Amino acid sequence: MKRFSCYLHNLAVLIFAGCLVLTTAVAQQVKRGTINRKALVNRHDIFITGTNMSGPTQVGNGSIAYGFDATGMQTFSDKYATLSHWGWNSVKTPDGFNANSFKKTMLDTHGRMVPYDMADQNQAPMMAWLSANPHRINLGRIGMQIKKADGSIAQAKDFENATQHLNLWTGIAESKFTIEGEEVKVTTACDGNKDIIGFKIESNLIKQNRLSLFIDFPYGVLTNVNNGADFNKPSAHQTKLRTTGKNNILFDRQLDSIAYHVAVQCTGNIKIEKEKEHRYILSPDNSGAAVEYEFDFSQTKINHPIPSLHQITKGSITHWEKFWKSGGAIDLSASKDPRWFELERRIVLSQYDMAINASGKYPPQETGLVSNSWYGRAHYEMYWWHAAHYALWNRWPELNNSLHVYDDNLKSAMKRAHLQGYLGARWPKCPNVFNGEEWPDDKNHAFLVWQQPHPIFFAELDYQAHPTLATLKKWDNVVEQTANFLATYAFFDKTRNQYVLGPPIRVVSENNDIFTTENPAFDLSYWRFGLQTAQQWRKRLKLKPNTAWDKVLKNLSPIPVKDSLYEQWENIEEPWTRFNYEHPALIGVYGVLPGNGVNLAIMEKTYRKVQEVWIWDKCWGWDFPMMAMGAARLGHPEDAVKMLLHPSRKFGFDEHGFVGGGNPYPYFPSNGGLLYAVAMMTAGWNGDKNVQQPGWPKDGSWVVKWEGLSKAL
Repeated sequence: MKRFSCYLHNLAVLIFAGCLVLTTAVAQQVKRGTINRKALVNRHDIFITGTNMSGPTQVGNGSIAYGFDATGMQTFSDKYATLSHWGWNSVKTPDGFNANSFKKTMLDTHGRMVPYDMADQNQAPMMAWLSANPHRINLGRIGMQIKKADGSIAQAKDFENATQHLNLWTGIAESKFTIEGEEVKVTTACDGNKDIIGFKIESNLIKQNRLSLFIDFPYGVLTNVNNGADFNKPSAHQTKLRTTGKNNILFDRQLDSIAYHVAVQCTGNIKIEKEKEHRYILSPDNSGAAVEYEFDFSQTKINHPIPSLHQITKGSITHWEKFWKSGGAIDLSASKDPRWFELERRIVLSQYDMAINASGKYPPQETGLVSNSWYGRAHYEMYWWHAAHYALWNRWPELNNSLHVYDDNLKSAMKRAHLQGYLGARWPKCPNVFNGEEWPDDKNHAFLVWQQPHPIFFAELDYQAHPTLATLKKWDNVVEQTANFLATYAFFDKTRNQYVLGPPIRVVSENNDIFTTENPAFDLSYWRFGLQTAQQWRKRLKLKPNTAWDKVLKNLSPIPVKDSLYEQWENIEEPWTRFNYEHPALIGVYGVLPGNGVNLAIMEKTYRKVQEVWIWDKCWGWDFPMMAMGAARLGHPEDAVKMLLHPSRKFGFDEHGFVGGGNPYPYFPSNGGLLYAVAMMTAGWNGDKNVQQPGWPKDGSWVVKWEGLSKAL
């Protein structure tokens, strides 16, 4: 049976929720260093009993992540992965083609032909290649091979009395289990700065020569959702073994476009046996009852000494202590509402999960470094949900790791806009991480545009935290080119004397008719935010306002209204019965966004209508934080808390803090959204009239101690 530390407390929530004696509200920002962060973090350590787990436990450092089962390794199956931000492979283009061979689809857009990256079955080979390349690869599976007394290999059912503890403060896991009465203890850690995974195994089975490790190297997978590993194509890749010392070996790996290396170090002399192509058995020539292994993954030749396990664990402790002591903290432990523990657990685990899966060199895929979705690619519209929270939590090193992608891909974004007849830079939906090129997917995501103002939002977050000329210069070109596209994408409709957005356009909820939809609510408000902020940017640089931007702002269509309610898009039919599912983005207009162009009376009525009719089990994990943000801004803090604890299967946080329930698993936009929402509820937002903790109930049920957070925009 599976348990984790908060089960009993959650049971208390169900029994006693609502049975509170309310007192005077207590909520306060405290002096930095006042909160006992170690106690805060450690009370949410992960404890698991048994071998059944919803997903992998992880150790990692933002660059690499090792996901493992109840044994502390990848022993039971090959579904758990070792993924990194640098491990990408590409296969050759189909014969007779190159990367530029794919022909875009020309579509009439307001009276002119515009090229789009659309699916085209007449170009199926190149469409498939562009979709799948590059794809993130599993760097290797590392697990235990244990022989039973009769000589057979132990299977999952033979592992008994399994317990696992992940210390969140140190990032080190300890797993215990028994095989035929013999106890095995495994310590698992990742170095804080290097892509090195270390293990310490303690058991009498070592002395009995019954416990070994295996490492199995896979090929990459050319399907959309996977663990990055194909173990059934041994001839498609190469593994070369070199012995570099009595206790050191080196594997040289070659796939199609990527070469990488794995150095292994073991206490005592190491014995190695090639079981089959790409799979090796590693055994210590050791008469003791303990052994340590270190696995160093690298794209470059490994010439340095491999750190010992002691150095790796020390590096892990240093890394995680620095992380937990940085930025903000929220302590809910003095609250009287019995739900405090579960909400605080979600907050703490989300910080750990995002630090591993969404703080690396590139924007993360929706499933982070746990598994592959979309071949491992990031979605630019989801980058906000993965990364914006770092600004509010004042963890800029984690955010700055990947913000460079806007500069890196500015030229390709400008090329895309130019080809389509626009000025500025048009940012893709699902890019090649290295060159920013879009892929021609079959969902028509080429028409998605709500990611376009994102870089201006990030720039403004940066300036709010660092109001310097250097920040203005850092973002100046990206802001200007993004705003140029916003202004020229808007089409001036002479019949209504207004600028309109679309068609063709894919709205946030992605359930609209692309070729007839016009003026989505979220996009209109975001366009206003983007252009108004870009003008403010020019003012800070002592430049004159851009007259073309002002013209669009002055004449941009208003957010559509019908029956005193905002609409998802203009003239939507049956909005509250037919389209009351997917993302309720019209609430994000005054939640995620600060409400540019919003009438608060209409927004209040719209918010109540959405709360009344929306089908929450047909939503996505970030919709609940989005609703919480809207509730907070509109003055409904009780609703904000309820949304962050919503019982929908689409927002259930398992023992690792992962969200699934029909989302891609795990769905990290849920975690990033929760962290942004709770920071906003706590520290507030621009224009909140300096109300303390404006997003929390004022009835005394919640005692919110916090430090180190910043306001939302």
